[in-house]
Amino acid sequence: MTVPVADADTEPTSSPSPGPPAPAPAGPDAGLTMFELARLEEARRRAAEVEARVRDSGSVVTKARRPRSWLSALAFVGALSAVLTVYRPSEPDVASLDEIAAVRARSGVTTADSAAVAAALAAPRPGYGRSGDVLVRVAMPGQLVESPVALPAGSAPLRYRWVRAADSSEADAPRLLTAGTAVVAPRQPGLYRLAVGEGASRRVLDDLSLAVLVPFAQKFGGTINGYRMGSWPFERLGGERPLGFVEVTARTAKLPVSRHVRLGDFVTRDGQAQWPRYVVVSPRLLDKLELVVAEIAKLRGVPDPSSIRVRVNSGFRTPLHNSGVEGSALNSRHQYGDAADVAIDADGDGRFTSFDSRVVGLAVEMIEKRHPELVGGLGVYVNTGSSYVHVDARGRRARWWR
Repeated sequence: MTVPVADADTEPTSSPSPGPPAPAPAGPDAGLTMFELARLEEARRRAAEVEARVRDSGSVVTKARRPRSWLSALAFVGALSAVLTVYRPSEPDVASLDEIAAVRARSGVTTADSAAVAAALAAPRPGYGRSGDVLVRVAMPGQLVESPVALPAGSAPLRYRWVRAADSSEADAPRLLTAGTAVVAPRQPGLYRLAVGEGASRRVLDDLSLAVLVPFAQKFGGTINGYRMGSWPFERLGGERPLGFVEVTARTAKLPVSRHVRLGDFVTRDGQAQWPRYVVVSPRLLDKLELVVAEIAKLRGVPDPSSIRVRVNSGFRTPLHNSGVEGSALNSRHQYGDAADVAIDADGDGRFTSFDSRVVGLAVEMIEKRHPELVGGLGVYVNTGSSYVHVDARGRRARWWR
């Protein structure tokens, strides 16, 4: 669901000019790699520019001046720290209100243009996926994702920033949003919504969310931030594992991730009481579930699929919990967030019966035929106290009946 885009912070490489190799550096620069030397040289150049600007500036009060050597040292240290930060890419430049005003003036924005932008922001937005009912995107920190706002072509840029889904507090600095461009995900994991505009005209798009994942690498052993998860079946052998986890708090557990599913529906029911907890949620599975519900609504002749009752018995399972579930497969898809055990009241009688499960199974078959990219497993469970259906989007067909 995200748009794979190369890292915008990656610096382009340039081809070295032909000629004899440069001699090895001597003195304090000895032992540095060519990459480090290049960055060091850039730091020195920037320090020299800063010193020259301070020296030539006539607005600096004499009383506030410091010896030039101190200025040089401070400028050099600041520039060196900025340039040699290789593990944390610098944030992109932030647009100012003056810059946006200038862009509007150059582009000749009219009242009609502004009205069209306002209409685009106020218009109902369909969700994501084939169903149009998925309400969350998933991204890694700092990744570019498709903008949920379709600005009119040729409209002037707006400012956007991310706000936290839990309390609408501002999460990062503003950036420019133009028609047809992607937006940059926050660098801190969490759940966010997009705020567009400034001041009284600011609008928070509270119907769609972005989940920025906690990278898998932050799982230490079998735990992450004190939450016990265990290890994936083939994790140590380089086998399949999630890219990362959605952090869930007691407050964000109520957040809808699709028309019929909330984030808390995917939390492992393992008895752990601490918050935050961590889950894996596949938007492809959410899309498939919503398509199945819509298909059931068609079969029943119900005009509004939202009236159909859906209960998630089991969503994501940590490997630790999955190992104790009777009859669960070692490599169960529940551990990867693309499987769910659901009960759907297909006939609208207020109960979850074996007939309901058979109708759900028929709807799954029809959706997979229509959308082969969502093919996966279907397990119909009718011999238990409460009938339900296992649905997953594993990428290959699997069927069982119990």
